[in-house]
Amino acid sequence: FGNDRSKLVSNCLFRMGGAAILLSNKRSDRRRSKYELVHTVRTHKGADDKCFSCVTQEEDSAGKVGVTLSKDLMAVAGDALKTNITTLGPLVLPMSEQLLFFGTLVGKKLFKMKVKPYIPDFKLAFEHFCIHAGGRAVLDELEKNLQLSEWHMEPSRMTLYRFGNTSSSSLWYELAYSEAKGRIRKGDRTWQIAFGSGFKCNSAVWKALRTVNPAKEKNPWMDEIDRFPVDVPRVSSI
Repeated sequence: FGNDRSKLVSNCLFRMGGAAILLSNKRSDRRRSKYELVHTVRTHKGADDKCFSCVTQEEDSAGKVGVTLSKDLMAVAGDALKTNITTLGPLVLPMSEQLLFFGTLVGKKLFKMKVKPYIPDFKLAFEHFCIHAGGRAVLDELEKNLQLSEWHMEPSRMTLYRFGNTSSSSLWYELAYSEAKGRIRKGDRTWQIAFGSGFKCNSAVWKALRTVNPAKEKNPWMDEIDRFPVDVPRVSSI
């Protein structure tokens, strides 16, 4: 949709996808539920013009409607994620990580100490990470900033490779990947991180109520899960 250069990335990455999730607040449904929704955090930066306009749907010079991504997208996404994490951190991180984070913050703000901001180890709070498969650059940046391993990033990278950017539904393709691989154990915590135009960043924290048996699952990966993970080169030959 659209031939402007700013629309080419979204034309290449975006694909159709969908997911349906049944939620219940009935205590009687707990025994047959797979997950418990523990926390949700929603960050919206729409009041800032740069954030509001970094992802827009508009016509090109030929009148074709497409999605334009501005050069500020990565910076805006990073700022939204930082705000979201600041809210989520106290809800999920162990006290030791919170003390290190706030200690560094106090030293920098009050005592003008020249120290790098402390990045909490979220691997102490979560066993699984489902990161919005918006593109390789997004995943690379989050892997670096959150200090995640290839194992943690595997569901997100394989979802991007296999299904493309299916917007918010990509998080559920990623969780389905972890289920199909037999990774989900009772008590495991999963952090879903999603981005969207607006600009917004949303987090959802889930706790597994039971071990998920992949042999009993029906999801998009089951017919081919044995083929994954695959090596994805940074540049593919044409």
